[in-house]
Amino acid sequence: MATSREDLLLIIIAILLPPLAVFLEEGLDLQFVISLVLTVIGVWILGVVHAVWIILR
Repeated sequence: MATSREDLLLIIIAILLPPLAVFLEEGLDLQFVISLVLTVIGVWILGVVHAVWIILR
């Protein structure tokens, strides 16, 4: 599985702002809400893992 430059940029964004990366990849849907909730409730690393999973799937 090859990753493009766009994917690499999204992964960098996912490390900094996980919900933004998911929004750019998927738009406003359930995955965005999940990422937002995971990040906001204080479990930032779970938000990052979720965002990277969404980008690479």
